[in-house]
Amino acid sequence: MQEEKDFIRELLNPKTQNAAFQKLLRDYQRPLYNHIRNIVLNHDDADDVLQNTFVKVFQYLKDFKGDSKLFSWMYRIATNEAITFINQKAKRKGTTSEAMQTKMVDNLKADDYFDGNEIQIKLQKAIALLPEKQQLVFKMKYFEEIKYEELSEILGTSVGALKASYHHAVKKIEDFMNTN
Repeated sequence: MQEEKDFIRELLNPKTQNAAFQKLLRDYQRPLYNHIRNIVLNHDDADDVLQNTFVKVFQYLKDFKGDSKLFSWMYRIATNEAITFINQKAKRKGTTSEAMQTKMVDNLKADDYFDGNEIQIKLQKAIALLPEKQQLVFKMKYFEEIKYEELSEILGTSVGALKASYHHAVKKIEDFMNTN
């Protein structure tokens, strides 16, 4: 934990800030991109949201209190940015975020960066039908293999509630996969 505090001090110190921020990008760019991509599904959208995430991290780092790990705090920002992006995109198109997510799944086949097959598209369709919280929990647990304790820090929910959300999500996905 002391190592992380030292790193945050380097990020905040104008003399060491550039080198520290380069390290932050190196260490977190790929996992944050993957996390965001799991939510927004589209490569270009994920890049835009990732950029917004790092802008917010840099902008609000001085307000980071250290109540959670830096990783968890950044994931929370990335998650919120991705959800905001989907909601704003839906609003611009005059539709719901649920309908927007279904459309995003339908667009996966045309995405040059998506190399999944029909079963993976079917899985994404099943996920898109879940309530937002269950989607997040399922994606973060299933695709990113984030432990419940870390999920609890990122999403601000108890471990028990996360386990229940994941269980319900898995059940709904299994039902969808078996009936469609």
